Amino acid sequence: MAEFSRHLLICSCDDTMPVDADAIRRGCRGEPVTATQLCRAELDRFRTIAAKDTPLTVGCTQEAALFREAAAETGRATPIQYANIRESAGWSSEAAQTGPKMAALLAAAAEPAPSASFVELASSGVILICGRNDAAVEAGNLLKDHLDVTVLIEPPAALVPPRINDFPVAKGKVRNARGHLGAFEVTVDDFAQPAPSSRGTLVFGPSRNDARSSCDIILDLTGGPAFFPGSDLRDGYLRADPGNPAAMLRAVFKVRDLVGRFEKPHYVAFDAKRCAHSRSQVTGCTRCLDLCPAGAITPAGDHVAIDAQICAGCGQCAAACPTGAVSYALPPEDALMRKLRAMLIAYREAGGERAIVLLHDDSHGAPLIDALARFGDGLPAHVLPFAVNETTQVGLEAVAAAFAYGAVAMRFLLRARPRHGITGLIRTIALADPILTGLGFGAGRIATIETDDPETLAAAPGAIPFMLPAPRPASFRPTGRKRDVLRFALTELHRAAPAPVDIIALPQGAPFGAVEIDVGGCTLCLSCVSACPTGALRDDPERPMLRFVEDACVQCGLCQATCPEHVMTLKPRIDFGAARAAARVLKEEEPFCCIRCGKPFGVKSTIERVVAQLEGKHWMYAGRSRRLDVIKMCDDCRVAAATEQGFDPYAVQRQPARTTDDYLREREAQKQGGRDKS
Repeated sequence: MAEFSRHLLICSCDDTMPVDADAIRRGCRGEPVTATQLCRAELDRFRTIAAKDTPLTVGCTQEAALFREAAAETGRATPIQYANIRESAGWSSEAAQTGPKMAALLAAAAEPAPSASFVELASSGVILICGRNDAAVEAGNLLKDHLDVTVLIEPPAALVPPRINDFPVAKGKVRNARGHLGAFEVTVDDFAQPAPSSRGTLVFGPSRNDARSSCDIILDLTGGPAFFPGSDLRDGYLRADPGNPAAMLRAVFKVRDLVGRFEKPHYVAFDAKRCAHSRSQVTGCTRCLDLCPAGAITPAGDHVAIDAQICAGCGQCAAACPTGAVSYALPPEDALMRKLRAMLIAYREAGGERAIVLLHDDSHGAPLIDALARFGDGLPAHVLPFAVNETTQVGLEAVAAAFAYGAVAMRFLLRARPRHGITGLIRTIALADPILTGLGFGAGRIATIETDDPETLAAAPGAIPFMLPAPRPASFRPTGRKRDVLRFALTELHRAAPAPVDIIALPQGAPFGAVEIDVGGCTLCLSCVSACPTGALRDDPERPMLRFVEDACVQCGLCQATCPEHVMTLKPRIDFGAARAAARVLKEEEPFCCIRCGKPFGVKSTIERVVAQLEGKHWMYAGRSRRLDVIKMCDDCRVAAATEQGFDPYAVQRQPARTTDDYLREREAQKQGGRDKS
């Protein structure tokens, strides 16, 4: 915060926690103003400072709405940042030691974050209720006054006919569904409509398959498999157990409000030009496709397509993307890392030691931390909570930066039963662990805490063994695209590490590595160069050569899949010297020079091999040395020679084309021959 002239307003909340103003001053490099009842008796002090319209951070989140209202009354235009230093720090059995932690939380809150963009979803209230019994009809009755209801009952659909048809009821089973809130498309098999004359039970007419329907909302009361992957993440699609009336009623209340226009954040940014999914119909990288729990990512030619209206924001695609084609936007990776930097540097400068970064989300982690502070001993003084939109959005760049900045451990706070898969996060941990171990930090520095119990959370930091931070902590400020930020963070981690080494082996799927080839089997066809999306594999315009730049390789596998000789092998590893290394030659051969003009035009061994295979063995070249000479010429000379010599590759098999004049001459000759005989 040295570059800002910022006010710090810190309240002890009725003296329920101590405030170490000296530690906050050192960490935040600013003079804090302390208060006891800032939201009540001392609210005028807040108004006086807020009216100055200078950058302001307030150490309270509970009364943020009141402070915003009071600031608006003063005409303030500059936004205020708020930090929770009470539940996250001061309300703790180690409250006396939380001065550096408060400084860290205030510094992180003051770091600006870019504004998010939004995607609009619109619903007019057309709902399809899918069920298997009367529960679906009962849900329709509860919603008929609020939504445009249609009920679809799975066969055999033995229902008592309604006395009055307030909404359509049909028979059918959903085969598949796609779309999102406001734009669902459903395909139904065994679809049939009931006869109006149904008496004891509904009697349905002829059924048909592949019936299609559109709707804005789907309420699934079938009790069967979900219609979508990651069903809890699909906006507009709600499920409930038809045998649980309370669950069904909660679902009914939720769908009743899904009418109108809604906004959801644009969670990820995508640059198709950087995508390494496919080239020339050969599939390479599928990391994002394999990880997306919501089914928002689909192949689209050489790249993938991400449906922002379906995306649920888990961020696993951005964390795993090796090229930076997908990057998280809430906030971007570099903004997230600048906030992490501000927190850890402030903690260190305020005198804090052995910082453990606890990454959590607001929907699960924040309430758990609050409960621990209100009903337990709170978090230890050296555990720094760091809120993100989704814990699974965190990639290797943030992990590397945290340890480079001086953290001794990192923990991800997750639900005991996550709302979606966490495979991407587990892969990030599996990738980071060998790097940290290889650089001398030791094992166990990064792990998850999967719990819904505050007491389990309280015990987790105590299970972390004593660890020392990086002996030379970094202070770099990350900027740029995701891949550039990742490279920079790893370079700084290497510089700050206890025992730096140049090369560390990594697990399969790592976004770094080398490419090895079987030199004897490689023909230098250079198909791999054409397929490589990052320019890691390169040719040479002057001579037959295959070169490799390891710093650019993302291990997408396109070269391996494209190689016609199958001689390429991926070797996942991280080489910290690769950024400074020149392109490495994988294979080089002598060029073959044109026998006519002397210009080099191909690989000598390849031309000689082709000539040896054709000479005396192919009908076109049997005893025809001039034809073999053409193979030994460059493109220009080959055309010239073929034209000069009148080469026709099919001359030995094909007769000259017969024209109308030929037939006329033959007929005239036959007539003349007949007259001569007479």
